[in-house]
Formats: sequence, structure tokens, C-alpha cells
Amino acid sequence: MIIGVPKEIKEDEYRVSLTPAGAHDLTMDGHTVLVEDGAGEGSGLPNQLYEKHGAHIAERNDIFSRSEMIIKVKEPLPEEFDLLREGQILYTYLHLAPAPDLARALLDRKVTCIAYETVQLSDDALPLLIPMSEVAGRMSIHEGSKYLERENKGRGILLGGVPGVDPGHVVIIGGGVVGANAAKMAIGTGASVTLLDVNLSRLRYLDDIYGGRLKTLMSNRVNLTESLRTADLVIGAILIPGARAPKLITREMLSLMMPGSVIVDVGIDQGGGDRNLSSHDPQRPHIHSG
Repeated sequence: MIIGVPKEIKEDEYRVSLTPAGAHDLTMDGHTVLVEDGAGEGSGLPNQLYEKHGAHIAERNDIFSRSEMIIKVKEPLPEEFDLLREGQILYTYLHLAPAPDLARALLDRKVTCIAYETVQLSDDALPLLIPMSEVAGRMSIHEGSKYLERENKGRGILLGGVPGVDPGHVVIIGGGVVGANAAKMAIGTGASVTLLDVNLSRLRYLDDIYGGRLKTLMSNRVNLTESLRTADLVIGAILIPGARAPKLITREMLSLMMPGSVIVDVGIDQGGGDRNLSSHDPQRPHIHSG
């Protein structure tokens, strides 16, 4: 099979879908691997490293026209739709639930699509989504801390506080892989952390792990509203496999949050956030889409 690895063109996307080690394994199995010029540079993987492991460097149009399977990190953008062809396999994160235009474009072109986020094991685990969720959960705290800085119009607080000063309050909505990893990082900073979920068994599990360092709450409108009143940083970490993530924070709730507080919505690509809630009003929270 001819396998193509195009360079990601989505804004601020630096990942590459295949490492040189992966190219090595595929070529050893008899496949031909075409990698777009510079596809790995954002991840610190130069062309020479791919060539060393048997891949061929090719131009973008050549990759799409020759490859039987295209492997990517993110969903195709409109400028890539017409590069895809009938019968071609597309292997990438797709998150189609909130993207009907993308779904129609792929159907019209009769592309065979395999979405990483839908691949499940017999125990319903999501082996291709979990590693990205781990990264996203941990990065959400770093991103939130950055936007809490005064130079980014944040509240200007240190999540861990200092002696004599209260730590910041981090509210995490969702106790899955993203939420658990966000909690781990937030607790590590010394922040006060509240996590909400509808799954009582999951809350028991996280409470056993972190004990008094993590406050767990059943997720309902009252508990969420009260938690948001004192939140410095809110992490949206809701995922429903194959479906749109729910929008849990209303505009009314948003108005109750402290000026300069920050929301990092990790579920935005599954439809979990509302970009229209964002505002440049300094008296409102800053919303950052993860």
C-alpha cells in the first residue's frame, strides 16, 4: 500500500501523524511511505530522519494523488476536500458530530474514513484518543495559567498561591481522562481543585486517589453554578464518544464568574463549547479553546 503523510495546515497544529519509527515499521512490512516536505518539522522531526527510515519526501499534490491511504492528525480543511478521492482511506481524528459540512464533503467524495476517536477495544477503551486526552488534560492547566497572567488580561494570580495568600481555584467539569490529568497537574501546582462529574463511581475513584487534595461534586446545575462563582480557572473536559459534547455553562452562569477568570474548553472540537460566548470585555472571563 502507498501511505501518505501530508503536513498539517490547521492553524497552530504542529503535530505529525507518523514518526520516523512508524515509517520504518511500515516500510519493513512492504509499504511505501510518502511524507510531505517539512511535515515533521513542527515536531522536531526533519525530512532526513524520515528518509533514513525508508520514507520518501514528496510534494503535497503528489501525496494525495498517489496514496491509497492518507494519515493525518486533524480533520481535512475545506482546501483539502478536493484532494481526496473515491475509495481512498482517510485515517485521522475527525470529530464529525459538530461538523456536518465535513461529513457531507467526505460522503460526496466517497472516502473511506476511520476516525481515531471512534476506535474502541473490547472493554470500550479508546486507545487512540486516550494519549491525546492525557496531553490535553495536562496542557489545559499550563494554558489556563498563561491566560491568568495580567499581561493576557487575566486575574494576575498564581494558581499555587504563596504563603499568606490563598491559592487559585480550579474547577474541572468532567472526570474522564482529560479531567483526571488536569486534576493531577492542578493539584501539583498547589491549587484548590474542584472536579464535577455525573458518574458517582468515577468520583469515588478520584477521591480515593487524591483524598483531601481534590474536592469532588456531583455535576448538576446548582453545584456547577456555585463552583463557577469562585473559579479562577475552569477546564471543560466532557466527551461523549461519537456525539456532540453538551454545553453546560450558560451565559447566565458566565456572568457570575469573576472578571479575568479563564475557561479552557478541551471539548471544543466535539462541539462542547460555544465560541460565541467569548468576549473582549475585560469584565468577562477569557475563553480559550483547547
